[in-house]
Amino acid sequence: MSGHSKWATTKHKKAVIDAKRGKLFARLIKNVEVAARTGGGDPAGNPTLYDAIQKAKKNSVPNDNIDRAVKRGSGQEGGGADWQTVTYEGYGPSGVAILIECLTDNRNRASTEVRTALTRNGGTMGDAGSVAYMFSRKGVVIVPKADLAEDDVLLAVLDAGAEEVNDLGENYEVVSEPGDLLAVRNALQEAGIEYESAESSFVPSVNVPLDEDGARKVFKLIDALEDCDDVQNVYANFDVSDEVMSAVG
Repeated sequence: MSGHSKWATTKHKKAVIDAKRGKLFARLIKNVEVAARTGGGDPAGNPTLYDAIQKAKKNSVPNDNIDRAVKRGSGQEGGGADWQTVTYEGYGPSGVAILIECLTDNRNRASTEVRTALTRNGGTMGDAGSVAYMFSRKGVVIVPKADLAEDDVLLAVLDAGAEEVNDLGENYEVVSEPGDLLAVRNALQEAGIEYESAESSFVPSVNVPLDEDGARKVFKLIDALEDCDDVQNVYANFDVSDEVMSAVG
């Protein structure tokens, strides 16, 4: 189980009422705009856009904001930025490997912000390829538990190419190859199972176990990185026990 997934799930509970709601909205809107630019503005023919819109809606982004982002991305409306995807690599406290995905219209600004957040919080910037080999690109679908048993989810997605189903506490995490993400998502829909999000993600191959002190430091670093305007996603290869998670709140 990915420690970062557990951390992300914990943070998701407070995301909508968090003071960072504005940053979360901006991130989700960027995803919608880029998806529309890459694959067109019709969600029915652009699964990436469909999932970006669904995630935005589930996080209470107003429909008007979503619609405008689709129009900007697809060229129906002016004002869209020239967003570029940049990935930075680094190390955090306790030797935790970190991948930082940015969507930016200014690479120099993004690089400076990421480097500053790392160095001020016990981390270091790494060279390209220094930690990327520890992660694999995967399709990840988050399914709220509700009254679902793990076997219910597994049976629904097994033939669609799902590799594993992990219990994250209040949610299940369905992991597949990126190319099977759409099939897995469709299989859940056909089975009448609601999902929270479906997206391409980085999953670590080896996790570093953290004690309470290490967890506090790593969480502080991830928060600092996620505070950067250009940062979209932060992936890290740590694992934390339930006891440590409870201790750090």
